Amino acid sequence: MNSILFDSFAMLRFFYEETGAERVRELLKEALKNEAPLLISAINVGELIYIIRRRSGEDAKLQMLVKLKSLGFTILSCPNELIFRAAELKARYPMSYADTFAVASAIEHNAPLVTGDLEFRQVEHLVKILWV
Repeated sequence: MNSILFDSFAMLRFFYEETGAERVRELLKEALKNEAPLLISAINVGELIYIIRRRSGEDAKLQMLVKLKSLGFTILSCPNELIFRAAELKARYPMSYADTFAVASAIEHNAPLVTGDLEFRQVEHLVKILWV
């Protein structure tokens, strides 16, 4: 397995033990076993920060960041080219701006994208989706 990219939807399911968490855990284990890089866009980490901070407080937010680091996630930066690609995706598809960064990052890194967010159905022709 090459690298694998996770969006905030999948990681929220994982952190909150919601429906789909077991599938995320399986994908993480498989990736770690195969030494496949774990990727997440900085924009999606930003989403995780504000959602977890709002829902559960500062300590939970910090625990999430520590967990991402301990799992070995690479947080992908957002150079101008990626911002422009995400903006073009946003113009073409009715999805959240943050989600377009996940798609653009998956395309750039030729990585399957892990999500359970049905918004991504409209871009399955652009990137492989691993559904949770």
